[in-house]
Amino acid sequence: MRLTRRGRAAVLGFFLVVNTTCGILLASASRAADPAPGVPAAGPTAVVGPHDTLWSIASRHDPGRSPAAVVADIRRLNDLSGSVVHPGESLLLPRAE
Repeated sequence: MRLTRRGRAAVLGFFLVVNTTCGILLASASRAADPAPGVPAAGPTAVVGPHDTLWSIASRHDPGRSPAAVVADIRRLNDLSGSVVHPGESLLLPRAE
């Protein structure tokens, strides 16, 4: 079987697209598995209820630790810039120590 110049370019392009797609998918999966340095490992999730605050969620989730430290971990895990949460929001919680 003989391929024309355009056919060879099409086959090469196909393999490049497949290879690039596989590389992106594998890189994304491996990055998702490793937590970023300085960010605590995620554990369970919590849904914010009416009148809940980060402090009250932290106190309920890990009563043995300082609520301020747990709030800081929750903020880092969820990329929160402030302390405001709204009912119905789902928050990642740090693993209890």
